[in-house]
Amino acid sequence: MKRRILCATAALAATVGFAGSALAQTKWDFATAYPAFNFHSKNNEQFVKDVDAATQGKLKITPHFGASLFKMPEIKRAVQTGNAQMGEFFLVSFQNESQIFGVDGLPFLVGSYDEAFKLYQAQKPALQKLLDKQGQVLLYSVAWPPQGIYTKKPIQSAADLKGMKWRVYSPTTARIGELVGAQPATIQEAELSQALATGVVEGLITSSATGADNKLFEHLKHYYNVQAWIPKNAVTVSKKAFNALPKAEQEAVLKAAAAAEERGWKESREVDARSIATLKAGGMSVEEPSAQLKADLAKVGDVVIKEWTEKAGADGKAVLDAYKAAK
Repeated sequence: MKRRILCATAALAATVGFAGSALAQTKWDFATAYPAFNFHSKNNEQFVKDVDAATQGKLKITPHFGASLFKMPEIKRAVQTGNAQMGEFFLVSFQNESQIFGVDGLPFLVGSYDEAFKLYQAQKPALQKLLDKQGQVLLYSVAWPPQGIYTKKPIQSAADLKGMKWRVYSPTTARIGELVGAQPATIQEAELSQALATGVVEGLITSSATGADNKLFEHLKHYYNVQAWIPKNAVTVSKKAFNALPKAEQEAVLKAAAAAEERGWKESREVDARSIATLKAGGMSVEEPSAQLKADLAKVGDVVIKEWTEKAGADGKAVLDAYKAAK
């Protein structure tokens, strides 16, 4: 009888212990708008695996790809309100909310990944402060491939863009078109192929990856690697959710985030190189801009940057000053 009581007691203790262990597990939802095959998504997936391994399964993060949890414009707000513990969003999309979010979309401010990373370091303190006020912690930020100019005919200067049917998808691309005297046409990416096939568009600015994915070489023959800007995604976590974690799990998340940032920037470079190779294989002429074109575009960038700085005030000026000092 005693033995049965002891066995029952041991079984009960094991059950309680197991339940306690299960209750100790924390679960987060990670909302993102990109498909699982996108390089940002693959990087996020590795981050999730790293956190799982480092916390021995105590923190379980479930990624939701392809806007399956929230649509792109809703993700940032979802993290702020706690409807998702983590989220990924395109920083420049929120420039109207704060100019600080739009600094990496300023045209011709950076000309390489190295410069883009220096700009990020200059932006980061203001970005962290801004997100903190919104109840978020910045975990990591990863760049997209640089934006280049695609045209049907060769160009040597900004004057060659005058009158060109110019695809725009944002206030910045529209402003650039206006400054060079192009004819703007608002075209979303899903409509781009048809617009090119019907002659609605003769030139545009977009990334090498977008050019390769949409086979722009079927309609446009020249790609100028002007590195117009190198925009970023940000991955954030709810401050409330992060602060609720034990110290060891917080450190595990931050360590995995640092690795994700380093890995993501490296992969972005490789995606850019592969995409440019795809453009060349498709018959597109991939060229560096002429000295005149670079000079003309720099002047356009100066105008847009000046307008941005006036809106951004002291915080924006501090970011640009820190970036210039680091160059």
